Amino acid sequence: MHQDPPRRSRRAIWISAVVAFVLLLGGGGFAAWKLEWFSGNGESVSFGKAPASATPDAGKPSPGAPSASPTPTGDPDVLLPTGPRSDFKQTAKLDDGTIIAKTRLAGAKSGFEGDVWVWTPKEYDEAKYEKSAFPVLIALPGGNGFPSNYWADRSLGLQKAISEGVQAGTSLPFIVVMPVLNPDSKYYYDGADIPGQPKMGTWIAEDVPAFTRANFRTYQSRDGWAFMGSSSGAFVGMKTVLQYPDRFKAVIASGGEIVPDSPLWKGHQAEMDANNPEKLAKKLIDGNGPEVYINFQVGTKETGKERMTKFQQQYGKGPVKMTIRDIQNGEHNGWHYVRGMKEGSLEWISKVLKGPKPQAG
Repeated sequence: MHQDPPRRSRRAIWISAVVAFVLLLGGGGFAAWKLEWFSGNGESVSFGKAPASATPDAGKPSPGAPSASPTPTGDPDVLLPTGPRSDFKQTAKLDDGTIIAKTRLAGAKSGFEGDVWVWTPKEYDEAKYEKSAFPVLIALPGGNGFPSNYWADRSLGLQKAISEGVQAGTSLPFIVVMPVLNPDSKYYYDGADIPGQPKMGTWIAEDVPAFTRANFRTYQSRDGWAFMGSSSGAFVGMKTVLQYPDRFKAVIASGGEIVPDSPLWKGHQAEMDANNPEKLAKKLIDGNGPEVYINFQVGTKETGKERMTKFQQQYGKGPVKMTIRDIQNGEHNGWHYVRGMKEGSLEWISKVLKGPKPQAG
């Protein structure tokens, strides 16, 4: 099964930590801490500079058509924000001043409406990059994947790991997009368009990228698009890259399954096969590409490496480039997967994707 192991709720842990911190430091200490982490939460956020043709329009779907504006960088792969702009509200602030913000997206293609969180690195707002595109990393959660996406929780450290990697020269400055994975917390939908169910495959593969293009400076080609995910989110990220290799190039898949296993597939074998990474990988191999890059992460204290190794042995050839990274003493949780990314997976994915280019001078 894809579900993460039961654990104490993050909300309960957070509340307990706050109470303990207040008792230790007193009201004044807590006020300073709250000011640092939560100042501005709920306020409107703007990322970068809006193009002249873009106007705020929070409730409508975001089109993905290319901008008619010329690309001043001279790179025809650069796509300026197409609009309409979404209405973002801050949910967290990092120590470097960067913001995680949330918006509501009504998917034009899927018909599904859900929350999406976004973080941009500080480089995104620097003048030397204002005409450059940035690579996109779509981060998918495990567990229920609804109504939140735990990668938007700053305590996991994903955004900080990227920022530190940029400073160390081991990571590209990714735009991180964090959508809900499922339409409810009752079932798991395999990130697919299961007949008779909400079209979560279309939501992930079409609506979320179109929303990103509407609001941010991105690359038109697949060289600027990738996934990362844990547990159930790892499966969906890998499956989507194999399913749409013309749109997405790479994935960091941590502690995930290899084949679809939603109970909602019952009676729909053909459709399930069309979402099976084993069959998708074989199709890519038989068709000789395009090349895709899969980096599995697995903790040495969790199960699952055997199925990753078997998948690599059978399908890690030709255009399907595959690696497996062991996380020493790692367990099935986001903190340890972020550690694995810091130890090498961020550098791995940064080498196969396209980074931003500063203006000359």
